[in-house]
Amino acid sequence: MEAADDAQLDAIAAELYALPPAEFTAARNRRAERSGGALAKRLKALRKPTVAAWAVNLLAGGGQLADAVELSAALREAQDDLDGAELARLGRQRRQLVAALAKQAVGLAEEAGGTVSAAARDDVEKTINAAVMDAAAAAAVLTARLVKPLEAGDIEPEMLADAVGGSLPGVVAPPPRDDLADRRARKAAEKAAREAERLANEAERELARVDARRAKAQERVDHVRERIDDLRRDLAALEADEEAAVDKLDAVERDRSAAAAKARDAAKESERAQRALDDL
Repeated sequence: MEAADDAQLDAIAAELYALPPAEFTAARNRRAERSGGALAKRLKALRKPTVAAWAVNLLAGGGQLADAVELSAALREAQDDLDGAELARLGRQRRQLVAALAKQAVGLAEEAGGTVSAAARDDVEKTINAAVMDAAAAAAVLTARLVKPLEAGDIEPEMLADAVGGSLPGVVAPPPRDDLADRRARKAAEKAAREAERLANEAERELARVDARRAKAQERVDHVRERIDDLRRDLAALEADEEAAVDKLDAVERDRSAAAAKARDAAKESERAQRALDDL
């Protein structure tokens, strides 16, 4: 009977947590009044979700999160056979997936008339990342009944129970892997390793091309620097020639000044002699 009661509560809660937070309390109270009895009391205990939790609920309720969580679980199973470079690549893919899903959740909330602040957007992304990284968090998120956001690294049963309105499903252990699953995982890992090797070889070729361009650029720099040194030596020689020419010009100017003074004196003496002659 308890399982049936939980199922009824969870079904109603899922409908309520899909509503904008501003409408949640009134809708919850109306459902509680119509239900009556123990169910009404449990409905009354449901807490209003944060905006971030509501946005994630919309995404989970639409089924967009299920495939991502399943893919992440498969990656976690396969990662033991992968090297560091491939794990880094998968990590980048996971972050890109989380960012895309968070953007989609925010879009759904805004389409439904909600306003999602920058802080709430961060909480949406942290919650989706927690679901991708941790199976227990994924089980909580996929209920579409979150009350508050989650964060990876802080996933405790008590915390998860407090973050979900209604009952919290247990994390079902994955079934034993059969030979076919093992072969598929190995094939996927081998494909990933080949791709990583291809990317590494391509990176080496690109490095060689860049090194060749660098060598040419260095050769050009060396040539220009040699030319600059030659020009500096030529400039120094010209500056020395200029200094000598200026000194010679100064000496000539002094000689001219002396010659001009003698010419003036001689002219004056000539004038006096001429006047003396005229007076005879």
